[in-house]
Amino acid sequence: MDDYTWKRRLRQRRRRQRRHLFLFILLIASLVSMTVWYAFFYTRTPEYALKQLSTAIEDRNTDAFKKYVNMDVLSSRAYDDLTVDLFAYDSTLTPKSKVMFEKFYIMIKPQLSMGLENAALTRIETGAWNLPDGTDILKGRQLGIDFERFIERSQLRNTTFVSIGNIEHDGSTATAELNILEDYTQTPFTLQLVMEQAEDGHWQVSYIKNYKEYLDLIAPLQNSDIASYIDNTQGIVDEYNGIFEEYQRRFRQLTATSSGQLSAAQRKKIAALLENEVIPALKKRQQKLDEVDIPAGAQYLARQRQHSTETTIKAWQHFIKGCRDNSQAEFSTAETLHKQELAIDLRVQDIIRHTAISKNIPNLP
Repeated sequence: MDDYTWKRRLRQRRRRQRRHLFLFILLIASLVSMTVWYAFFYTRTPEYALKQLSTAIEDRNTDAFKKYVNMDVLSSRAYDDLTVDLFAYDSTLTPKSKVMFEKFYIMIKPQLSMGLENAALTRIETGAWNLPDGTDILKGRQLGIDFERFIERSQLRNTTFVSIGNIEHDGSTATAELNILEDYTQTPFTLQLVMEQAEDGHWQVSYIKNYKEYLDLIAPLQNSDIASYIDNTQGIVDEYNGIFEEYQRRFRQLTATSSGQLSAAQRKKIAALLENEVIPALKKRQQKLDEVDIPAGAQYLARQRQHSTETTIKAWQHFIKGCRDNSQAEFSTAETLHKQELAIDLRVQDIIRHTAISKNIPNLP
């Protein structure tokens, strides 16, 4: 190789090295720019917040969820939307009674709003909608309302996330579209999530702008199905109400005692009545109810009726065992189950009454 050729190849090699070095520097600069953009810009966007929120739900990370949702504002606004016209169309209430009930719901707002928060966070953490338990004031009807029914009216449990839509920016606020599906009636809807920046710059969902519109759309659809289901099952309910009234009369006769203690003969007859007649009648009634087609929006009411029947049968089974074994523990268990059954029956009555009232609500445009 002559000297000229060697020098030419050396120059070419150096040019290639400079190009490689330039490309390497460009790549590093791009990576640095992307890192800076991600760390200081993208992480402070509504898009990033919604992505992190979705990840938090998938990972059951309640701390991350609370970071990207202003739970206090969200639950407070949701509560207002749920209760704003709760008694507006109840013609059975006097104006004075309506005002009294409205004041009552304002008074218990902190407890119910916190209950909504806790229920949602528990759902994220465990995957289940657990009701208040133990000494929680929302357990049962201690606060004067049925929290189970309140949660059901919120539509939270029967709403499925579909996708995230458009996000509109407006300075320090943004509105994100959340496409959802109401599970019972399979009705699609687009919620508008209002997002705001926290003090440290990250974005949070503050409230649902059109939550009331969603409730107003879904409730009439469900109420129509519930009304249809009530009408279709009324004959069965009336028939067995008469049958159970007769059983109640016979039960009272069999349990009558001057000493306050049931004799062995009484316990035997009571157990026979419950086992041979009452429980079979309960099962037969439920079988007939199950044979009726359940409209999509009436599934909750149908499940509550089934739950009531199952709980009642369990209660009577413990009562029967208490009669046969003369066991106070079994009687106590039966009493506890009967209290649960009464709470379910009250819930069923509330649904039926609310459906009747809803017929007075004018059609929404």
